[in-house]
Amino acid sequence: MNTNSEDRNWQVLLLGGASGVGKTSVSYRLAQHFGVGLTEVDDFQVILEKLTTPEQMPLLHFWRTHREEFLRWTGQERLAHFIRVCKEVFGPALEAVIANHLETSTPVVLEGDFILPALAALAKYEEIEPLGQVKALFIYEDDETQIARNFGRREGREQNERARSSWLFSEWLRQDCARLNLQAIPARPWDKVFERALTAIGRK
Repeated sequence: MNTNSEDRNWQVLLLGGASGVGKTSVSYRLAQHFGVGLTEVDDFQVILEKLTTPEQMPLLHFWRTHREEFLRWTGQERLAHFIRVCKEVFGPALEAVIANHLETSTPVVLEGDFILPALAALAKYEEIEPLGQVKALFIYEDDETQIARNFGRREGREQNERARSSWLFSEWLRQDCARLNLQAIPARPWDKVFERALTAIGRK
């Protein structure tokens, strides 16, 4: 494991992307390469759903409490709901986590589906200025059928409807990264994605 901090120009690295694009495997390699901790943001969902009620966090629990309505929604409606969950539920929590790591100078890779590009563009994290110490990288997959195949390999079934939702979010992320001038790289070719990730985050 490389623990030389001179090879790293950030304290917090946000690694985002839609479900099924392959970002988790990249995050493990990046954390190992830089010798830093890794936090999977998807675990926050498990914790929050366990510790809150639908009355306390209706957005977070909506897909369970209103499942039939959710299933009737179009792909764009589901996308809008997911983005809202990312902003309103996970945004404040992630901002607090980032602020803590900046304040304590503790490097970390934060990886997960719930990270939005706007999080990397904040001027302050709970009144702490990032001073260039928050970097972001998003990984996207532009082929919807490839995402379905990825789900199939990972979970035993392709889940085409879920792949559609993931692809729509992946496209939205790519466009928002372009709007905010943030780095977004394609997942494929897979054999070079780690090297491309290192280049994209501007390794010293």
